[in-house]
Amino acid sequence: MTQSTATETTHAPASVPSELRVAVLGARGRMGSEAVQAVRRADGLQLVAELGRDDSLEGLVAAGAQVVVDLTVPSATEANVRFAVEHGIHCVVGATGWDAERLARLEALLAEHPGVGVLIAPNFSVGAVLAMRFSAEAARFFESVEIIELHHPDKVDAPSGTAARTAALVGGARRAAGVAPSPDATEQDPHGARGAVVDDVRVHSVRLRGLVAHQETLLGGLGEQLTIRHDSFDRISFMTGVVLGVREVGTHPGLTHGLEGYLDLGL
Repeated sequence: MTQSTATETTHAPASVPSELRVAVLGARGRMGSEAVQAVRRADGLQLVAELGRDDSLEGLVAAGAQVVVDLTVPSATEANVRFAVEHGIHCVVGATGWDAERLARLEALLAEHPGVGVLIAPNFSVGAVLAMRFSAEAARFFESVEIIELHHPDKVDAPSGTAARTAALVGGARRAAGVAPSPDATEQDPHGARGAVVDDVRVHSVRLRGLVAHQETLLGGLGEQLTIRHDSFDRISFMTGVVLGVREVGTHPGLTHGLEGYLDLGL
């Protein structure tokens, strides 16, 4: 008689989720080097590549990057993001220069790669994001509004991406509420002292040694003024948003413009 033997069932241990593989572009710059350290410190993230401006983007593919953080310059960022999207790599972008035309091209590209997520964040500071939101909310109730942004003198663009985004939010909110552009009787300004006009909002840029990143939204009405100001004294203030973006971008396919898209602000 053949005796049957019971088969012992073994259970493999539950697999531990792998770390998210992250690459940083612009890793040798001020923001980039800070982002490198932030990714290294963050639980669940693995830094797999640190690329400078002269390094080949093929290094992203070779490293198996799942998310790339682009902290380069306006002249390079669009090509960087295009490469990443075409290779199925999610992008968290802090580089400036993303105007409406570039954003439209990116949205068209993402339509061809529906599983890829891209976050374009004019500012990664949670405080700055809140200041932008508060500015847009308040601007509906004041006759006048202007923005002053103050940065270090090594910044290559003006106005800053944060100021331009704030102006867009403020201008949009005012138009939606039927508020007219700020009154201004200026007839002569040969030197541009009144600043730039972005979405019907005056924006003034200051470049001064010793500053990092600072912005004021000035709102004026009859007999009163409201100032909404945010100050970043150190680039580490941006890292909470960078890490948040890296962790969330894969769950938000398509284009998200502004870190507020990942925050529960009722937007």
